Amino acid sequence: MKLFFRESGQGEPLIILHGLFGSSDNWYTHAKTFASHFKVYLVDQRNHGQSPHSDEFNYKALTLDLEEFMTEHAIEKPILLGHSMGGKTAMNFAVKNPDKLSKLIVVDIVPKYYPVHHDQILEGLESVDLKIVQSRTEADQLLSKYVPEPDVRQFLLKNLSRTESGFEWKINIKGIGKNIEQIGEALEYPGTFSGPTLFIKGAKSNYYKSGDEVSIKTIFPQAEIKSIDTGHWVQAEKPQEFAQMVLTFLGKV
Repeated sequence: MKLFFRESGQGEPLIILHGLFGSSDNWYTHAKTFASHFKVYLVDQRNHGQSPHSDEFNYKALTLDLEEFMTEHAIEKPILLGHSMGGKTAMNFAVKNPDKLSKLIVVDIVPKYYPVHHDQILEGLESVDLKIVQSRTEADQLLSKYVPEPDVRQFLLKNLSRTESGFEWKINIKGIGKNIEQIGEALEYPGTFSGPTLFIKGAKSNYYKSGDEVSIKTIFPQAEIKSIDTGHWVQAEKPQEFAQMVLTFLGKV
């Protein structure tokens, strides 16, 4: 699959993978910071942003997409950074291809199974009838019945694009909904990655539980585990602290 991406900077390659319902746009500000040190690739994963839609949506497909992307653009031994779903994609790639990356950074996700917990969001997105919606404000009001948090709605509505005839979703809502259970799965591939690894968790996030450090260290034995006083959206809630932690790990501070 030919993925949409944004490229900036020069030097060692750094590939950044967004989370579920996100896109490369979410990382634009961080890319400007990291581009002072690296050649940064912001990638839209399938069914997101400006990349193609598909009924196949699981970590094997996402990992294969990343392999093909690296081959197409002749990217060798990149640093991989992924948040949430993007972190799962990066972890899968690392254990499947441990010799094809230099370093791994995983943001607020661990290599375990997560029960489905996005069903309310999906129901809300499906409730927005784009045939009759006249404005983003109207879409926000409809979505608020299912997603009460204004910041989460603002994030989701970044996927709403205006067209000549009205609005459309950039994300493949049906494809994501059909396969949502697979996005909660643990790693698809056996093995370990023993290269330099950083796990950054949000101290207030519910994605980490007691004992997760053990499973992380089993698969990623060199992993450092750091915490920032945020919820799940670490890079958005404390962007400067997050960037500083990443650059310190990568030896650029």
